[in-house]
Amino acid sequence: MGREGTAERRAGLANRIAVWRAGRVAAATGFVSQPEPRSMGLYARGKQLVSGNILFAGHLVEAPGALLWDIPAPDAAFAAEAQGFAWLDDLVAVGTPEARRIAQGWTRGWIDRFGNGSGPGWSPELTGRRVIRLLHHAIFLLHGQDKPASDALLTSLARQTAFLARRAGAASPGLPRFEALTGLLCASLALIGMEDHVAPATSALVRDCTREIDAAGGIPTRNPEELLEVLTLLTWAARALAEADRDIPPELGQAIDRIAPCLRTLRHADGGLARFHGGGGGVDGRLDQALAASAMLKPPGHLAQAMGFIRLSAGRTSLILDAADPPSGAASATAHASTAAFELTSGRRPLIVSCGSGLSFGPDWRLAGRATQSHSALAISGYSSSRFGTSKQPGALGDSARVTALNTWADSGAEVYVAHDGWSATHGLTAGRRLSLSTNGRLLTGTDTLTATTPAEIARFQDLLTRSKLDGIAFTIRFHLHPDVDATLDMGGTAVSMQLRSGEIWVLRHDGRAHLSLDPSVYLETGRLRPRPAWAIVLTGRARENETRIGWTLAKAQDTPTGIRDIGREDPVSL
Repeated sequence: MGREGTAERRAGLANRIAVWRAGRVAAATGFVSQPEPRSMGLYARGKQLVSGNILFAGHLVEAPGALLWDIPAPDAAFAAEAQGFAWLDDLVAVGTPEARRIAQGWTRGWIDRFGNGSGPGWSPELTGRRVIRLLHHAIFLLHGQDKPASDALLTSLARQTAFLARRAGAASPGLPRFEALTGLLCASLALIGMEDHVAPATSALVRDCTREIDAAGGIPTRNPEELLEVLTLLTWAARALAEADRDIPPELGQAIDRIAPCLRTLRHADGGLARFHGGGGGVDGRLDQALAASAMLKPPGHLAQAMGFIRLSAGRTSLILDAADPPSGAASATAHASTAAFELTSGRRPLIVSCGSGLSFGPDWRLAGRATQSHSALAISGYSSSRFGTSKQPGALGDSARVTALNTWADSGAEVYVAHDGWSATHGLTAGRRLSLSTNGRLLTGTDTLTATTPAEIARFQDLLTRSKLDGIAFTIRFHLHPDVDATLDMGGTAVSMQLRSGEIWVLRHDGRAHLSLDPSVYLETGRLRPRPAWAIVLTGRARENETRIGWTLAKAQDTPTGIRDIGREDPVSL
């Protein structure tokens, strides 16, 4: 067995010992004050659970009336989602007597079956996630219950809190440890008899705020959705401290103040997050809730930077560009080869997107979602700008693209130029991208280049052409479209017209130096059973000279109104 397997076995043994010791602590005698629900769920997803359609980690199980714990878990991800209790948010969002009955039954079933420390749910991060939900929805769960049921919940919460007091610090740095520490802190503040854990939990949370959140509010993984979850946890922790009349450590408040403007920069005009490095758009409404809780609602300017991303915005249009090196080391496990890729949203409607994270659709989709070809960027055929290696960590990045140039302007509209060396070692080529967004947000002008710049790069590029006898190096520039966009080849195949559900029409044209096509694509969205079919605009060409330059424009059609009333909403959950 390898080192990772040995480490997992040691962690599992340590967790079991901690659970056994936690079972010897005195039970909590009650709540310090009436808990309030803070975590938000989705009504549509809750209705699916009530009807017996359980969709966890990309697996759909139809089991009307079944106890969740009687359902065999298809894989570890399904089991983790069940054990984390996030489904409790969705059942509370429904709020009917039937939803309450299911929530109470599943919770009591977990206590009876796993409360003694058995099962896969006794890791620090899952325990923290579960404790937070049980605290937030305690009143919902205790409504109409008898004393034995109430005592069982309090006893379980005390045991889980004592477990976290021993093991929260062993969680992996980043989001897992923030979940564990926040769960410990909130439980220590909420439960009578757990007060002794408040000070050490607060100190540990402060240390991680200082170590894991940089001066600009970013985190090592550069995952926007993960950063949102961290902010949400920190605002919950700060609120719990304030309601308990305890001082909020300055480091905690400063961390929230750093993260909030960073997330505001990564927020598209439709309220969703940029989908890079393993993250999705975020739970519907959670971003705005977190920003409101942090008192950070001021929008960024026309050009803003955060966590290695650049945001251009004007009029109804927002664009977010990945303008930094991919995450490295331990933070690279979900990193994407997305350097110089962008997403664009008009009003409430996404237009240009990334395919997204394939984590919930299996290992093949996971790798596919990380490739440069799954992003709206230039890619040399057969090569991502960063390659994945397995020598030190499965799925980690091997040779990574480095940003070699970065310039921004904001005098006339918003403009940015970024270059990276992702294909310098293999092809002798540096990739560059210049984007300019007009002041009214109706025109995006782009130029993509492949250049052999230094003498070494020129020699490598020319040698590759000579040895391989190729008619140039094949490359593509992809613009992945959101599934709701209707796209049509137009003007004799020289342009693509795109219509959004709001009625807006956008047109992409190019300078004639590449071949234009509409190719099938996918949209990978967590919470769905399978990838959604979509389309991608693809510009195909060959690099034959030391510099290859492709120009293109993305513009609203002239007859598209300046202001559009777009109030339609779709069901956020669809099986």
